[in-house]
Amino acid sequence: MNFYKIFFKSFTDFFTALTILIILSPLIIIIALTLAIFNDGEVFFFQKRPGINKKPFNLIKFKTMKDIYDSNGNFMPDNERVTKIGSFIRSYSIDEILQLINVLKGDMSIVGPRPLLMKYLERYSEFQNQRHDVKPGITGLAQINGRNNLCWEEKFKYDVIYVKNQSFILDIKILLKTFVVVLRKKGVNQNSEITMQEFNGNSNA
Repeated sequence: MNFYKIFFKSFTDFFTALTILIILSPLIIIIALTLAIFNDGEVFFFQKRPGINKKPFNLIKFKTMKDIYDSNGNFMPDNERVTKIGSFIRSYSIDEILQLINVLKGDMSIVGPRPLLMKYLERYSEFQNQRHDVKPGITGLAQINGRNNLCWEEKFKYDVIYVKNQSFILDIKILLKTFVVVLRKKGVNQNSEITMQEFNGNSNA
């Protein structure tokens, strides 16, 4: 029995998230006010994502892109939608801070596979679907081993490795390395893209 996974992880997640939110509350207020001023009043971004056992929840982040559409009603490319303040916020992963609220609600963990888009659910292989056997996380094994510079196959392999080897020691190692990765802004963008390219389900993993 994995005592940490079944009993202790949820407890540590809640109190860690609460402590960090309290400590960072002045920064969160400053960011929210700054976005309200320079982002046309748009501060928060909400999107439905799959959680543990694929159960959907509403993920919350700071909004770093404007809703700009082309003539066909589709979103313009990310690099044309991201704002200047949004680009800075994304470069240091500050937009992810509000997901600590998702952790408090029990939707997410501090460490785990990143929650992706709902439309990807039908595109996963049986192997890839194992990433939903645990709660999604704010950071994870893939994020400290390349982040957006990894291809989808590599990301999913790291996710499943984490699922099969989840432990307190591994979580601590991931958290410590996350701070280094964020400060050095490693793997923030994939080539010239702001976000990871869409997963089309054509992986062999």
